[in-house]
Amino acid sequence: QVQLVESGGGLVQPGGSLRLSCAASGFTLDYRAIGWFRQAPGKEREGVSYMSANGRNAYYADTVKGRFTISRDNTKNTMYLQMNSLKPEDTAVYYCATRAEPRDDYVPKTRREYDFWGQGTQVTVSS
Repeated sequence: QVQLVESGGGLVQPGGSLRLSCAASGFTLDYRAIGWFRQAPGKEREGVSYMSANGRNAYYADTVKGRFTISRDNTKNTMYLQMNSLKPEDTAVYYCATRAEPRDDYVPKTRREYDFWGQGTQVTVSS
């Protein structure tokens, strides 16, 4: 079955950390750009972080820069989002996404550029 499966979400106190994982099955993440998005209640889905297919280029939204780190392990066919110093405003459903990208150093930065999505995992930051 072709799918992206996220895990690692949950409830964490402000200042805490979580690591989200997104495992691809039925296809390879090789030659694919990857991204993480989030959607809070009543808000539009927004981009959090993106990475090029070759893993050399990454981009972060200003709201998470310095706190979140995107990474990938193609040997495990998995992408990650390490989230530190979490704030209540980080509360959202987090989605991983990917797209086939022949330009291995290109970083897609818009939602419409991604064509395959995970089902989402809830992250709640609260005391």
